[in-house]
Amino acid sequence: MNAVGIIFSNIHDQSIPDMTRKRTMASVPFGCRYRLIDFPLSNFVNSNISNVGVITHYNYQSLMDHIGTGKDWDLSRRQGGIKILPPYISAFDNTMANGFYTTRLEALAGILNFITKAKEEYAVLSDCDTICNLDLNEVFRFHQETAADITVVAKKVALLRSLTGKQRIFETDADGRVTDIAEQTSDMTGDHFVFMNIMLLRRDYLQSLVLDAIAHGHKDLFRDSLAKKLKNDRLFVFEHKGFHASINSTADYFSGNMSLLREEVRSDLLTVPGRPIYTKVRNSTPTRYSSDARVSNSLLADGCVIEGTVENSIIFRGVHVSAGCVVRNSILMQDTYCGKNTRLNCVITDKDVFIGDGCDLSGHETRPFYLEKGARI
Repeated sequence: MNAVGIIFSNIHDQSIPDMTRKRTMASVPFGCRYRLIDFPLSNFVNSNISNVGVITHYNYQSLMDHIGTGKDWDLSRRQGGIKILPPYISAFDNTMANGFYTTRLEALAGILNFITKAKEEYAVLSDCDTICNLDLNEVFRFHQETAADITVVAKKVALLRSLTGKQRIFETDADGRVTDIAEQTSDMTGDHFVFMNIMLLRRDYLQSLVLDAIAHGHKDLFRDSLAKKLKNDRLFVFEHKGFHASINSTADYFSGNMSLLREEVRSDLLTVPGRPIYTKVRNSTPTRYSSDARVSNSLLADGCVIEGTVENSIIFRGVHVSAGCVVRNSILMQDTYCGKNTRLNCVITDKDVFIGDGCDLSGHETRPFYLEKGARI
């Protein structure tokens, strides 16, 4: 596909503020060995998009450490490749006088120079709060067949009242053309197309949108710009029918990880033929299990030491589960240490957490107990 990829790394940081206090949403760990940015990056690479810009805001040291030169995604190239785009990377991009961007449209205005200089005909925009394995070539074919100006990727789901104000809804006609754009309200019920924060459009069309927004002081891409174009321009919805998870809260992050314990989800997300999910490669020793270790229905990365019991859990690299410790329905990030006779249920530990002997910690799947990076108990 002849397209430039643009990834928003910070747009949804406030969805999980505890985990994004010292990192971007893009670099939040997921599923034993991945970061959230691995999913949009892999979708791009699997569709032959080799020029990718990652828009950052702040707290992107962890993101840069993860991406490195981009070689793990075959994006370490002289032409194109992956680029970190901090706010106002050049003087020409400083289009806002009031500080850093707060909306998607302002973020695009901040990288207008990057958009203008790209040589590709199309642009694909993606956030990092969406977890899916998407064939963008299929989206592109749909875009051409419908002669669309913009194609947005959406999932038809039953609306949850708890997500009021957090989801963008598209209403369409029988052909899939968008007739209305709205934010979810408390009175909306039933199945609706929910925006997956992925869209495809011509690069020059995107450039004109950004320039028009700058000229008229627009802030919101959909409410201020696209909603006014529905009558004359062609906006279409591409329905994604595979697995999809959105990270709108800590509970969503928890359930998204837990869904990987189902084989059908793993096969639809991580082992799709021809569409692997790439991540930074680390060489670690295999996980060591003691004779008393008990593990069931769990995913474990390498480099761990398991001496206790692990059930229905996601275990990242370098985790130590001591003898007599019982870990159930939990997510333990890199280098977490669980002492002897400790019991954990519905717990999320960030990196480098130390839990001493005899602790008993429990949350609920709708409100998991979270321990911040480097915590000591």
